[in-house]
This record gives sequence, structure tokens and C-alpha cells, in this order.
Amino acid sequence: MNWKLVYTRQAQKDAKKIASSGLKPKAKELLKILAENPYSNPPTYEKLVGDLQGAYSRRVNIQHRLVYQIHDKEKTVKVLRMWTHYE
Repeated sequence: MNWKLVYTRQAQKDAKKIASSGLKPKAKELLKILAENPYSNPPTYEKLVGDLQGAYSRRVNIQHRLVYQIHDKEKTVKVLRMWTHYE
């Protein structure tokens, strides 16, 4: 049973940065995992706090993260960011 992935405008902009930086294969791998089961471990994920409370993140690399929210009722994963959430 697959989950539907939904992307914010910011995530779509970040996807272009990911592609140009050579991190596209890693990001695609993480998105595939999210589509299958967003709660799967590994790779590990973190629950975020503060402004992004209720969201989760997984590392693309040491600097960049994939930030997303899980909507269980709709079986959707909303991808918020794919670059960095520190900006």
C-alpha cells in the first residue's frame, strides 16, 4: 500500500537545487522510502520541534535534509523542503 507524495512550492524549487548539486540519487532514494512507508527505519528520521513541530526530517547529506509531514488519514506525505531548513 503506497503513500501519495505531495510537494510544496518550496520543495519543488529545492528539487532543482538538489539536481544541480549531484544529490538527486540520494533524494530519490529517500522519496521512494517515504512512498512505501514514511515510518520505516533505517534510514533514521527525527521529529522536529519549534516552527516545524509535527514534521519529520531525514538526512540527504550532512548539510541538507528532506523535511516532510505525514497525514495518516489521507495516506499522504507532504514534502516541505528538500534542501536545508536552516535558511
